[in-house]
Amino acid sequence: MQYISYYKSPLGELLLTGGETGLDGLWFEGAKYQAQRSELQGGEKELSVFVQTKEWLDVYFSGRKPGHMPPLHMKGTAFQMEVWNILLKIPYGKTVSYGEIAQEIAKHRRVARMSAQAVGGAVGRNKIAIIVPCHRVIGTDGSLTGYASGLDRKRWLLNLEGVSPQALGTGGGS
Repeated sequence: MQYISYYKSPLGELLLTGGETGLDGLWFEGAKYQAQRSELQGGEKELSVFVQTKEWLDVYFSGRKPGHMPPLHMKGTAFQMEVWNILLKIPYGKTVSYGEIAQEIAKHRRVARMSAQAVGGAVGRNKIAIIVPCHRVIGTDGSLTGYASGLDRKRWLLNLEGVSPQALGTGGGS
């Protein structure tokens, strides 16, 4: 059974979804691909995974790197999972480009190239915002590109992590 909980962040309310197997969703209210209440089976319940996630978020929003990870239950296609597992490896306060992720996947698969646009599509479908840090992915030119919760939130999160605004270009394209 999947349940929900809410967290009040400095950037607005977050919707948490999950069950006994772990956290499977974390969205800012109104995010582009947020789960709809009608899609959720269970009601509001304060599961252990939600308590752990809220503790993680409290540490994160205080400007520190969390030292633990709540249990995650990521669900997606094989390609999405491959991309999301790479996202989990991006260090706090660092960024990588969609192209760099595409190169890593191409190398792992032993193919000449992988589409950065395909990577962007998978990054955009990440269901666990902040913890699976899709906000740390930027354009090859350093520009802030695509974020289902809005570029202002992406900029805020990166600033919280100490990513210098000068390190980020001003572009907004894909």
